[in-house]
Amino acid sequence: MALSITKITDDYSTAPQITPNDIAEIAQLGFKTIINNRPDLEGGAEQPTSSAIAEAAKQHGIHYIYMPVVPNQIQDSQVETFSLAMSGAPKPVLGFCRTGNRASQMFTRANAKSANQANNPFQAMCAWMKSKCLITRFVRWVKAKYE
Repeated sequence: MALSITKITDDYSTAPQITPNDIAEIAQLGFKTIINNRPDLEGGAEQPTSSAIAEAAKQHGIHYIYMPVVPNQIQDSQVETFSLAMSGAPKPVLGFCRTGNRASQMFTRANAKSANQANNPFQAMCAWMKSKCLITRFVRWVKAKYE
């Protein structure tokens, strides 16, 4: 199955669960960093472990960050850590979790927080709107249903 990558910005994209076998393609696409937001064993024993993905990333020269987040329980401290990781990570970055939603939410919340800190509510609203794009979700749903 081909990777399903959603470009959020020039520097950040998201994907559903990846495997060590996907790393070569991710490297070929030019990604320099991978951020894993999915806790190990969340999907059971068949889910690839963070260490297996990290090893594959290392073999392809990709920086790897393991930052697990529980669905619907993203903490402000995790958003802060994500912001710091993004600021120092080689770009472009691919974030992933089970579906890509947590990876997208982490990015959106980090950008909204920095936009709010800059007292620019328009940027915060734009970041929020990007994360809620119904057209993108509909297209993903159609692709998943008919592939």
